[in-house]
Amino acid sequence: MSKPLVITIPHQLGRDAAVARLKTRLHTAHDKFGQFFAFQQETWVENRLHFRLAVLAQSVSGTIEVLDDHVRLELVLPWLLAKIAGIVEPMIRTEGTLLLEKK
Repeated sequence: MSKPLVITIPHQLGRDAAVARLKTRLHTAHDKFGQFFAFQQETWVENRLHFRLAVLAQSVSGTIEVLDDHVRLELVLPWLLAKIAGIVEPMIRTEGTLLLEKK
């Protein structure tokens, strides 16, 4: 198994506002990129989301931990997807930043 892909995205919302934003807007990513992935399981425990996705017929699990000034996304990727992690990481970072922008 490959090591997890960890992406940190800074924000200025504070923890509670960032959690609320993620809970209401996370599915916009699915609307935009739904042809590539589908949520299989999502469980929020306080400020942490545990999830499982189907990505290109592969199972991906991970967590999103929301802290006061940043979000930490950790993805456990199967070896095939780990090979392309460097390609998708900038896209995940950009979309996450847009999702958490203070407006």
